[in-house]
Amino acid sequence: MRRPFREHHLLHILHSFEEQSFPLDLFLRNYFRSHTAVGSKDRKEICETVYGMIRWRGLLDTMANSPLTWESRFRSYIEFSKKPDIDSSLPAHVRVSFPKAFYQLLSDSLGEEKAFAFCLTCNHPAPTTIRVNLLKTTRDALIERWRDLYKISPCRYSQTGIRFEEKINFFGMEEFKNGYFEVQDEASQMAAELVAIEPGMRFLDYCAGSGGKSLAIAPRLKGRGQLFLHDIRSHVLLEARKRLKRAGIQNAQPLSSDSPNKPLLKLRMDWVLVDVPCSGTGTLRRNPDMKWKFDDQMVERLVEQQRQIFEEALAYLKPGGHIVYTTCSVLPQENQCQADYFIDKFCLEQIGEPFTSFPQSGEMDGFFGIVFKKKKG
Repeated sequence: MRRPFREHHLLHILHSFEEQSFPLDLFLRNYFRSHTAVGSKDRKEICETVYGMIRWRGLLDTMANSPLTWESRFRSYIEFSKKPDIDSSLPAHVRVSFPKAFYQLLSDSLGEEKAFAFCLTCNHPAPTTIRVNLLKTTRDALIERWRDLYKISPCRYSQTGIRFEEKINFFGMEEFKNGYFEVQDEASQMAAELVAIEPGMRFLDYCAGSGGKSLAIAPRLKGRGQLFLHDIRSHVLLEARKRLKRAGIQNAQPLSSDSPNKPLLKLRMDWVLVDVPCSGTGTLRRNPDMKWKFDDQMVERLVEQQRQIFEEALAYLKPGGHIVYTTCSVLPQENQCQADYFIDKFCLEQIGEPFTSFPQSGEMDGFFGIVFKKKKG
């Protein structure tokens, strides 16, 4: 029997996704690039359903008929979408659709009530926000430009953030192509605000990725000073180069892990940002597939890796300079516990209070950030 167009692609996506290792967002992007017959309205509907099914997979597995397949899960998801009642007699981790071991870790770390509410929040979409590039425009100018076109509002905390109340194809917009803005959650923008850099200073983004936080920080230098973007992955630095060019940032240098210039930068940076690899628990609304990849040793491995990376990055900070440690995690093991370890291990001075955010309905992602000062002498 021939399936409806959307259902055909939906099930093809789910079956294919399970057989590979790319993150869900990247997999979907590649899929639609190679299936151009799927129009924008169909893509939107398919993506929303795929994300919903991945979020609620644990619960769907208890609802679906045997044999358990993506087809049977899809039928159960349709019924669940119409009437989202959850059997209160089911175990807590099933009711919130989380792996049992992952839910137990969250419960032990956050407390039962907070963990349960957190997991439910993770099963709903996150808000969509952008960050205005102050090198090219202002927030007021973009809000005025878009006022009659989109449902938007200024972010509550970030002075450069704009919130969209609907999904938009940002990458096709002229304003995006011209570098007027980047898509960035408000919490990530606030974490970047911790880097209180001034014109003429040197800054190192040690785990830069494709440069999201460096792009947010660069306007504060006003073209004076230098930014270095370091990452062990060459392909993300290539993407960073494209974003820097689009944003009009000329005083930035991507820095590969084997660059001969790296030793020359030690003890010379005024500010270092260490946005470490983490559990990503604060962004599970955007990456629901991550929770199904959890294993019992994940956090322990990450804690050790974070300590190693922080120590490496610290070598580039000059005496009296500042180093910022950030994660997109809600787990204390990766956040305050690590901050306490760094203070004790490296004799650092904490500057101000940490920045913390926790996912709630309609609110920003979960982030942690803290500033340290390297003592002189």
